Amino acid sequence: MNLVRFMNNRVPPHKRYQPTDYEHAANCATHALWIIPSLLGSSLLHFLSEGQWERVSAWLYGAGLSSLFIISTLFHTVSWKKSHLRSVEQCFHMCDRMVIYFFIAASYAPWLNLRELGPWACHMRWLVWVMASFGTTYVFFFHERYKLMELICYTVMGVFPALVILSMPEQSGLYELLVGGACYCLGMVFFKSDGIVPFAHAIWHLFVAMGAAVHYYAIWKYLYTAPANQVQTSR
Repeated sequence: MNLVRFMNNRVPPHKRYQPTDYEHAANCATHALWIIPSLLGSSLLHFLSEGQWERVSAWLYGAGLSSLFIISTLFHTVSWKKSHLRSVEQCFHMCDRMVIYFFIAASYAPWLNLRELGPWACHMRWLVWVMASFGTTYVFFFHERYKLMELICYTVMGVFPALVILSMPEQSGLYELLVGGACYCLGMVFFKSDGIVPFAHAIWHLFVAMGAAVHYYAIWKYLYTAPANQVQTSR
């Protein structure tokens, strides 16, 4: 197979990889396909919510989940079809990176708000949003300047709150959380493989979708349809 049609040459670390038209199309499709399911899934959690914190958590998680796929799709579409509008593309690229921090914090919100975690762990409920704020500020000032540092920031924010989740007295859902986290971690290999593996970024998108789907299933099953004695709905 002639891979030249499907993949461009790898670029130096300080430059952005330029996808082929095939890769652009795949990048758009692999996240656009999940916009409607994410909106429907978010609506379902709202429908299942019974208390104030269940509704707040459903809103936060749904907003983070839907925003991730919507903004990613918009950015890749602009990058593909309107790349000559450099300032517009740059703005969407920054938003694409910023929303990842919001998505990570939103993914933890239902667990931190609805599960009993103990007195010391309650601080993580607001600390994840502080971390997300620092992350978005970092992107605003240093976007694409230190790519390795960005990857480290995403990893730390994704892993650090999990240390609290692992200490939950109620362990139901832990297996799904670990599986979803493994999907994200495995996908990061492809996140840094543009120019080495054809459609690397699209493959990364698929791993993100798989991780998000597993985590959504855990939230739906163990926090919104579980027996009342397994869910802590007051703080």
